[in-house]
Amino acid sequence: MTIMNMSGEIEIRQNNIQKTIGSSYRRKIGDRVDGRRIKSLDPMTYVANFIMPTRAASQNLFTDSVDIEKMNKFIHEKRKQGFTNFGAMHVLVGAYVRTISQKPGINRFINGYRIYARNNIEISMAVKKSMELNAPETMIKFIFEPDVTINEIYEQMTQKITEFQQTSEESSAFDKLVSVLGYIPRPLMICTVKFLKWLDYHGWIPRFLTLLSPFHGSLVITSMASLGINPIHHHLYNFGNVPVFIAFSATRHQKELTKNGEIVDKRFFDFTVTTDERICDGHYYACAVKDIKKYLLNPELLEIPPEKVIEDIR
Repeated sequence: MTIMNMSGEIEIRQNNIQKTIGSSYRRKIGDRVDGRRIKSLDPMTYVANFIMPTRAASQNLFTDSVDIEKMNKFIHEKRKQGFTNFGAMHVLVGAYVRTISQKPGINRFINGYRIYARNNIEISMAVKKSMELNAPETMIKFIFEPDVTINEIYEQMTQKITEFQQTSEESSAFDKLVSVLGYIPRPLMICTVKFLKWLDYHGWIPRFLTLLSPFHGSLVITSMASLGINPIHHHLYNFGNVPVFIAFSATRHQKELTKNGEIVDKRFFDFTVTTDERICDGHYYACAVKDIKKYLLNPELLEIPPEKVIEDIR
C-alpha cells in the first residue's frame, strides 16, 4: 500500500511494516517509546503548553449528531453477512481510525510540555464480562494500523473481547495491576502515583504499562446506550496522554417537517467529544470532525483501505 506523508515523501506498507522511500526516520533524542517529538510547530503552540499545563484546563467540549438511516442499513447488511453483533461502536471506531489516517494531528499527545506524534492508534473502551447486571467490567485497549478496513476492525475487536469474556479469570491484566496498587498504603500510594507521573513526564514509563493503561492512547470511547441517558461530556485525565474522549447514546427519534410538508420520523446518532485543544488548532479539529461525520454517514467507505495514509509533520 502507498503512503504519503505530509513532507511529500512516499512510503510503502508491506506486512504491516512501514518502509520510507527517501527518508529513514529513526528514534531520536527527545522521542518517547510511544511517540515521536514534533519540532516544527509554531511558537504560540509551544508557549500554550506552559500557559495551559494540564489537560483538564485545556479541554474543549462539543456535541454533534448524524442521521443514522444509512448507518442502520449498513449495520443490518453486515449482520446478514455474518458479522454477529456488528454495531454503531464498530462504525465509530472505524470512522475515527480512518480520520486519523488522513488527519494525523488528532493523534498527537502532550507530555512534559512537549507535543508528540503517536506511533500507533490506540483506542480504549469499557467491556463487560457478560451482559448480566452485576458482571465485572474492564478497560480493553485496541491497537490499529491506519489503513485497516471496517471488517478488520470488527475482527480485531471481536477477537479481543471474546478472549476476555471466555477466559475463566475474572480480571484482565489491567485489573490485576490496579488490584496490586490497591494494597499500597495511602502515604506510599501518593508517592507511587507521583513517581509514575514523573516517569511519564520524562517519557521513561515502561511501555508494557502504557499498553495496559487506558490513560495512555489515542481515544477513549464510552457508550451511554445501555444506560438510556444522553451522552455525557467526559473529562480528560491529567495523568497519561489521552487527548480525546467520545461518548454516544442510543438512537434518538425526532419528528421533522420535509419540504413537501410531510412529517417524518428521523433517527439520530448523538455523540459528545472532549478534546485537548493544545494538540492542534480549531480549524484542524473542525476538519477532522467533518471527516468523522462523513464516515458515519457513509460507512461503506470504510470497507476499503484508504488510498494513502498521511504522516504527521516532523
